[in-house]
Amino acid sequence: MEQVNIGFILLNIGYAIHHADWNYQRVSSPFARIYLVKGGTAKLHLPDKVQILLPGHLYIIPPFTFHSYECDGDFSLYYIHIYEPQQAVKRILEDYIYPTEIDASPFDAALVERLMEINPERQLKGYNPSDYDNPQTLMLNIRRNLLLKPFEIFETQGILLQILSRFLKCAQHRYEITDTRIWKSIRYIRKNIDKEIELDTLAGISCLSKDHYIRLFKKEMKMTPVKYINQKKIEKAQILLFSGNLSVKDIAYTLSFNNVSYFNRLFKSFVGCTPVEYKNEQGTLMMKMQEKNG
Repeated sequence: MEQVNIGFILLNIGYAIHHADWNYQRVSSPFARIYLVKGGTAKLHLPDKVQILLPGHLYIIPPFTFHSYECDGDFSLYYIHIYEPQQAVKRILEDYIYPTEIDASPFDAALVERLMEINPERQLKGYNPSDYDNPQTLMLNIRRNLLLKPFEIFETQGILLQILSRFLKCAQHRYEITDTRIWKSIRYIRKNIDKEIELDTLAGISCLSKDHYIRLFKKEMKMTPVKYINQKKIEKAQILLFSGNLSVKDIAYTLSFNNVSYFNRLFKSFVGCTPVEYKNEQGTLMMKMQEKNG
């Protein structure tokens, strides 16, 4: 069957009822989470604030955002997990800063309920991140989308886009880029993030001198080209570490870091922990999942 470009990938959707049992620490995933709260209240601990989750509101947690949950009573919500392929040049979940909370209309609730209705096999079997936030489950859910029929993909995508548009309406573009020359270089960076990327190459792509390119890039992106490249490399490293198949050394070399010590320091500066700590944290989740499943 001819493959359809599915854009966003729906991993999970379902309805959960909690009784003071939604308390998980330092969760970070390569996918985004969207919640529609139906009843009760809970707390979402984010890097920069504590968000109270209230009925009648939609909430979004972007990919690779460390967060924790706190629930000491009855609490019910719809949950949606969305993955955006890394090979996408334009990344909606990455290129915008979203409001954590927006009001949910009756139509929004109807969209979420319809999305769950047409994807009945996507509900979580357990709500502990160790049950679903792991490489095997991620790959399984991605492969499930490849088996959908085109009309199923279209309706699912349509609903996801409508829900995300509610957040986009109040979002700010992370990079207010007005110069197409800089966009050309960004596309090149994203397509070649595993390679060693030279500033001279980027300047040539942008038809600018090296010094002019650096000044213009910093003006548009509010950071230097080198910082942006390193940021994208570290995000890719998180995904590779999440897969659990490569050592830290191998990942460093895969992303064209010749100095592993430098890679370790750079990773910690962006993520807040070393690659080994990050990998061990993901490995602990995997072990808990395997022990639970016998």
